Parts: sequence; C-alpha cells; structure tokens
Amino acid sequence: MVSADGSGDGEVEPDDNLRSFGETVKASRKRVGLTQEQLAPLIGYSVQYVGSVEQGRRHPSKKFITKTESVLDTFGVIDIAARQLSRRRGLASWFRRWAELEEGAVILNTYECRSVPGLLQPESYARALIANVPPLATPEEADARVAARMERQKLLYRTPYILFSFIIEQALIERQTGGPEVTRELIDRLLECGRLPNVDIQIMPTASPEHAGTDGPFRLLETDEHEWLGYTEGQQSGQVISDPKDISLLHQRYAKLRIQALNPADSAGLLMRLRGSL
Repeated sequence: MVSADGSGDGEVEPDDNLRSFGETVKASRKRVGLTQEQLAPLIGYSVQYVGSVEQGRRHPSKKFITKTESVLDTFGVIDIAARQLSRRRGLASWFRRWAELEEGAVILNTYECRSVPGLLQPESYARALIANVPPLATPEEADARVAARMERQKLLYRTPYILFSFIIEQALIERQTGGPEVTRELIDRLLECGRLPNVDIQIMPTASPEHAGTDGPFRLLETDEHEWLGYTEGQQSGQVISDPKDISLLHQRYAKLRIQALNPADSAGLLMRLRGSL
C-alpha cells in the first residue's frame, strides 16, 4: 500500500546535494531494471514522491532511504549518499559554501554579536534559537537544523587541529535565550570548549567604549592552501569574501577586537561569575 507522503518535507528548490542524492537513487534503480512506477509500490511511496527525490526537489525521509536501500540492494551506496546529504540538510542555502570551506580550514576566527556561534552551541540553546525566529520550524525541520549544527561541531575535535578563535559579546549570555537553565548549559559548553587546546574564547564586555566590531559580525579562515577568505551574513543572505583588500580590512578589525576583548582566562572567569548569578 502506498503511504501518504507525510515526511514533513515538501518540495524545495534543487541544490547540488539533493541532485547528487537523486542521481544516486536513479542510477541504482536503473541498475536493477526498475521504472519509477515499479519502484514506488515496492517501497511504499507514490511515483510523484520518487520522481521528486530523483530530481533533487525533495528531501528523502528516513523510511524512504531505508526502504530504497533494501529494495535496490545497493551495498550501502544509498546509505552513504544519505549521510553526505544529512551533513548539509539543516544548513541555510547561503551558508553551505562557507560550511564547506570550514572543513578545509587550518585557522578560523569568528566575531559574533547576534547569537553564540553554532560551533559552540549546546543542543538546548540551538533549539531555543530556532524556536524564536519566524517562520516557525516544524519539529522535523528543527531536528535537521540542530543535527547539522551538532555535526559541524566535530570540527573542534578534528586532528590535525583547526585553530579557533571566537570573540563573543557578553550580552549574548546575559540575554538568557531559552531561560536560565539553557543559559547554564550554554556557559558550561563555552567553558568546556575554551579548555580545548586549539580553541580560544574571548568575551567582549558589555561596557566597551572602544569597539572595532560595530559594523557587525564576520568570520575569517585560512585554507589548507594558505588562502584567507572572509564571510559576512545578514537577514536571509551570506557572502564569502575573497578580495585581498576586504580581507585585509577584516584582519585589521579582528586584530583590534582581540585586544579590546577580555583575554581567554579573564573571559572564563567572567563566564563562571555569570553562571553563579543565575
């Protein structure tokens, strides 16, 4: 019996990752000599659903992945393709290029004044952020976004180490997004990450008469080929920066911010005091 396609995932604009997964399904289906019409009832989905997945216009449900892998007997190929897809699902389309660049970075510097960077977020804080920003996410969409952030955090522990520097506004902790308990978990996470040998976390005090970051958040990374790139983000948009003059400007700003923010040891002390006041 064909199921209702209630996966929670409607059709979306195709992207390279969805297209790649769809092509894998299509090639695997053709390898065993099945049409879409023949495959659909075998896996319990409509022909339209199968077609949308193969065209890269729909995120496959977990059931679809499991059933297709079983019926087409691809020796794990579809499962592998799905894991690659899940690493990108939940990331905003404008952020995906930067996320790819992060994976090949040797140095990553981040200044943030809107919310604690995703690489440092505990799950409870990530969920609180997602719940606050319209349009409200479905439970499945929220799960996908949280999973994507947790997956990216593996970069903190990867060897050879990426060297991380984070400068975070004190106000982001004092805002208590999600409430006191979530904030305690957030502070514990920041303290835990700050103890890693490759991670420096600096807090920019709320009272900061001199502040080089008033133009907004930004990121800088050095690739494994020793090229520097930058990234800025706004509402529903993000931009990777490669122009040497712009990169130089961001380096100057970040250097000033590192001087103006509390050093890592003093930042840890402030975080512990903030935790004690909750």
